[in-house]
Amino acid sequence: MLFRSSEICSREGIRLGMVQGLGAADRVVIGLYDVGSRIYHKTTLEGPMEITSLAGNISRKDGAPYLHMHINVCDQQMHVLGGHLNECRISATAEIFIRSMAGEVGRRLDEAVTGLNLYQFD
Repeated sequence: MLFRSSEICSREGIRLGMVQGLGAADRVVIGLYDVGSRIYHKTTLEGPMEITSLAGNISRKDGAPYLHMHINVCDQQMHVLGGHLNECRISATAEIFIRSMAGEVGRRLDEAVTGLNLYQFD
């Protein structure tokens, strides 16, 4: 899903925007970033899942679209997990909206404090 969204942003010239959606997936990799250790803790979820919430933003990094998205999914027991979206394989369908906004915001690696690619406002 991330690849397709990035591909759409490139094709449509979207340089700044918001993403939201819902749907169904059968494989999701989510993460939690520990600022203290600078380690992403990833979890792979497999099986039938509902995407109950997908939210994110679009900016630019190194001249290309940069998507930062978070996701919540629920399994067949209605247990909900969420976090930073690393990978998502859509199963039945996904209804995703990309809202383009005027302007452009870049990203820059904050090596000193967080180790994250943060907004760069000029």
